[in-house]
Amino acid sequence: MVNGQAAATQRSGLKVLLASPRGFCAGVTRAIETVENALRHYGAPVFVRHEIVHNDHVVARLRAMGAVFIDEVGEAPDDRPLVFSAHGSPARAHAEANARGITLIDAACPLVLKVHAQVRRFIAAGRHVLIIGHSDHPEVEGVTGQAPAECFSVIEDLQDALSVAPPDVPLSYVTQTTLSVDDTRKIIDVLKKRFPAITGPRKDDICFATSNRQDAVKTLAQRVDKLFVIGSPTSSNSKRLVDVARAAGVASAMLIDDPASADLGVIKAGDVIGVTAGASAPEELVEALLTRLADAFTLLIETVETVREDVFFKTPPLAAAG
Repeated sequence: MVNGQAAATQRSGLKVLLASPRGFCAGVTRAIETVENALRHYGAPVFVRHEIVHNDHVVARLRAMGAVFIDEVGEAPDDRPLVFSAHGSPARAHAEANARGITLIDAACPLVLKVHAQVRRFIAAGRHVLIIGHSDHPEVEGVTGQAPAECFSVIEDLQDALSVAPPDVPLSYVTQTTLSVDDTRKIIDVLKKRFPAITGPRKDDICFATSNRQDAVKTLAQRVDKLFVIGSPTSSNSKRLVDVARAAGVASAMLIDDPASADLGVIKAGDVIGVTAGASAPEELVEALLTRLADAFTLLIETVETVREDVFFKTPPLAAAG
């Protein structure tokens, strides 16, 4: 009877491969720390234009600390500091805040600001800029906000690349930093074939962290049956990790916003599970998923490191508190 009871309670083993790198990138870490520093320095409330990063858990934690998230500068009072999100902001938002004398703290990722600078140089040289990215994403809003709308065309997919009809002037292109590397390369190839004289950055604007996380997923895809991507549905880079996994052959790749409500019933005996996290997803969500898995299975965890990231971005300076 004792042996029978032991057999009945014995749990199945589960192999889990953890992607490395995963989770927060240097730009996200910088943006979150910027809001935290502002709250410590100025006290609550600190206003933030748009979600500081695209993750509901991060936003909820900062809101509980005293951050107030708004859509536009006009919603912020004159006498409280205002933080601009990691995605970059249009020139008009900067101008409005400065005209009102608001204490402005720009938490935009330095790699996004590099794209802004490229765009301004291209337009100053009389070029029309093709922006490869998602028109409804705040990062693209920030890029197009660097100059009048007629200076840009947005290319969202291959069909756009095949059909875009820009003005008959010199052309350049830039890319949103959080896209699929492979999909973007295909779009650039089409644009170069259609417009042989088009110029762009010396390398794609897709950031190193996005590329590294996608490469890690491709490596995991060779060894796993299912892949869980921790990240928000509003996070472009997290959704692209799911796309990359599926393109690499993992049909059962899924985005998990909240590990507490994840459906673990999809796991079958003998499965090898891959786990990664988008660049705006905190590591505690990965730990929460592993805890849930450990409640149901005996875990054998292996970290699969494809590259080591050691990039650090300094947070912006804060003005003296009033």
